Amino acid sequence: MTSTTSSRLRCLPGPGSCLLALLWLVSVGIWAQDGSADDDALTLNSDVKLPDNLWPPDKIVIPAPAIAVAAPEPLPPPPVESLTIMLDWFLSPQHAPLLVAKARELYLEQGLEVTLKPPADPSLPAKLLAAGEVDAALARQPLLHLRDHDDDRLVRIATLMATPLNAVIVTGDARPEELDALATLSYGYATREGAELIVPLLVPGSVRQTDGYSAPLNVHYGSERHLQEGNIQIMADGFNHSLPAQLATDGINASVIPYTELGLPAHDGLVLMINGNALRARKDTWQRLTVALENAARWIADDPARAWETLTEAYPVLDNSVNQAAWPAIVRRMALRPAAVDTRRYQRMEAFLQERGITDTRLPARALAVDPHGL
Repeated sequence: MTSTTSSRLRCLPGPGSCLLALLWLVSVGIWAQDGSADDDALTLNSDVKLPDNLWPPDKIVIPAPAIAVAAPEPLPPPPVESLTIMLDWFLSPQHAPLLVAKARELYLEQGLEVTLKPPADPSLPAKLLAAGEVDAALARQPLLHLRDHDDDRLVRIATLMATPLNAVIVTGDARPEELDALATLSYGYATREGAELIVPLLVPGSVRQTDGYSAPLNVHYGSERHLQEGNIQIMADGFNHSLPAQLATDGINASVIPYTELGLPAHDGLVLMINGNALRARKDTWQRLTVALENAARWIADDPARAWETLTEAYPVLDNSVNQAAWPAIVRRMALRPAAVDTRRYQRMEAFLQERGITDTRLPARALAVDPHGL
């Protein structure tokens, strides 16, 4: 075959034409390499020998990628933010939403690792929060007002108990018919609002200025003991769900006077406060925290009996007859929407404090309490 013929080779239309052309060219090359002296042109009857490596082997083994034979590395968990919350008191059923949220890992679902710390003294939580020593702290609404008028800039972001759990606890066989009869009795208190709000409502200034007047005693955590020993006759801020029952086991009768009978406006019984300096900078944190608290509160309300079992299994110190008897009343007072805020309560408390001469000005509600989901 001449070079002219080879250069004019073209693939004809139709399947297999190019393959035949390729085979023809290969055979020509092999014939030339063999140095055959035969100058006869190749025909369809000519013997053609193909190279051994022209076609791939019958079976091709392709190694499987590593991801098909081994599980992928697990993704790292999202970062968890640590929070320290200081309680207002030693562990109590009133802290149920906080405690249940921890026992059921509802904080972790929101990317939070929460540490709950009881205070060494009831006066410490708000002070440590104002100093930036803790991330959040519990208190009663009246204390929040008093602290903010001291320029502490604390802000309520959640309500755990919608109505007060504190009241005036009076020992004796019968409750006095007139509140005026309480003015000359001996008082004890454990909180600042007990000393600065409640006692003045029961003891007129004229009585407090007499020579025989005994100043109220700060009993700290020892209200039951001081009432038992007769050091005081009235507890200005006792827990109405537990203290009378505790005294009854000691053979001491006690009666309860709700704060509303003293003229104190209706207010939140237990609130979660943060330092105002961190309000907007960490709004996502407060939003996730209140979601966990709401999930806990709703779970408790759906099945209080099961919630009590969960609570006492996680915190055996709470498992006693007094707390168990108080549990239904605490569940009734629990806020089911912790983040939601009733601004009227804060406005009315501000008005009350100013009218009583306890404060000089009124703070706006937005400076005292917010819904973090509205930031």
